[in-house]
Amino acid sequence: MIQVPEEIPLKLEDGFDRISRELALPGDFPRAVYDEAERVARVPELARPEAEDLADVPFVTIDPPGSMDLDQAVHLERLRAGYRVWYAIADVGAFVRPGGIIDAEARTRGETVYLPAGKVPLHPRVLSEGAASLLPGALRPAAVWRIDLDADGRTVGADVQRALVRSRERLDYAYVQAAVDTGTADGTLGLLAEIGRLRLALERERGGVTLPTPQQEVVPADGGYRLEFRLPLPAEAWNAQISLLTGMAAATMMLDAEVGILRVLPRPHPDDLAKIRRVAGALGVPWPDGAGYGAVVHDLDPKNPQQAAFLHESRVLLRGSGYEAFDGAPPKEAGHAAVAAPYAHVTAPLRRLVDRYATEVCLAVAAGEPVSSDVREGLASLPALMSSSGRRAAAVDRACVDLVEAFLLRDRIGQAFEAVVIDVDERRGGGQIQLADPAVIARCNGALPLGEQVTVRLTQADPSTREVRFTLA
Repeated sequence: MIQVPEEIPLKLEDGFDRISRELALPGDFPRAVYDEAERVARVPELARPEAEDLADVPFVTIDPPGSMDLDQAVHLERLRAGYRVWYAIADVGAFVRPGGIIDAEARTRGETVYLPAGKVPLHPRVLSEGAASLLPGALRPAAVWRIDLDADGRTVGADVQRALVRSRERLDYAYVQAAVDTGTADGTLGLLAEIGRLRLALERERGGVTLPTPQQEVVPADGGYRLEFRLPLPAEAWNAQISLLTGMAAATMMLDAEVGILRVLPRPHPDDLAKIRRVAGALGVPWPDGAGYGAVVHDLDPKNPQQAAFLHESRVLLRGSGYEAFDGAPPKEAGHAAVAAPYAHVTAPLRRLVDRYATEVCLAVAAGEPVSSDVREGLASLPALMSSSGRRAAAVDRACVDLVEAFLLRDRIGQAFEAVVIDVDERRGGGQIQLADPAVIARCNGALPLGEQVTVRLTQADPSTREVRFTLA
């Protein structure tokens, strides 16, 4: 771990504040929104006649340590010929009315934005970390999905309804992983690993893609910050498969009803796919005849320099995602290339606006009722709104990482580092390199050999511009 000098955290905090201003992040909620949130937090629509009492179902939540905005709770059962997935999603619609004052503010935000020193929430915390969150021991309104799977993990039936639930425990991924690894996982945790592995196999079979790439993160540490490359635990992948399963069920439901909003990703352009196949050949990454991109990347090791470079280069095949709203004939391009199926966002309504609208559509369809006019009218503007908020959140994340990289390296100009070349810019020359310690990805000048380990020298690390540059030594 690189220790940050004592005076740096304050300056970094100032830098994070500057990023917030530059990217026009929303500030505090207007007083009227707070007042409305506090009112509905005290009196949610818990007594809806259609809400089933599922408080006896032993749901648990699985999230990063310290999380308070708990969107999902899960309970898994083994059936005689397969499995049953119970997935409770925070019923934000019990508190927030489409077209109301909280909804209007949420539409200016789109999604929760995370910074190293805090977050800019989509909803007031009295809802997102209180009355609407699936906190353990608390009775909460939820949209509960019941999805039945066969012995191979394939969906054989899905339904969703409003219900009251009470989560039993708040778990984190490390706990779940340790329970599975030590053989002490039973009930839901044991089945999470079992079902998760089956769903990952089905994803590979249908041509879906889960990139085995580490995530570059800014992590608070000892009063300061450090950077790390973190490879998700298998438990995170298993849990993600439950969310993907639910999103696929929701997409199918909305397509059948001819109303809703999908998360879409176009299939790769043949020219891009051909280029990535050439990159694979140049880097010695095996691509068997007839194998799809998802099958190729499934077993790659990001610690291998050539495979890490291929994974970085091949991300071009997964660009261009967006949302597609429809009310009538479904869109011509309704699929998500990485999921390899139609897919919708419905599992994070506390943190992402579109999930609440999609959930309201599914609840109405499953109940055999018409989708409300307020929800229908709100669908059309969501793709542009979510695209804008997504770009802003990604820009904030990148700017914060750039800032911390520059701070960590600012006193090391002229020093040499070992790095891996993960991208080559064929037009401008140079490219991107990845350091292991500190966990930095930055531009580098010189004739760079893609996928090779090289020695580079730091030439620039400017916290004021958040720029870091190297040159080939």
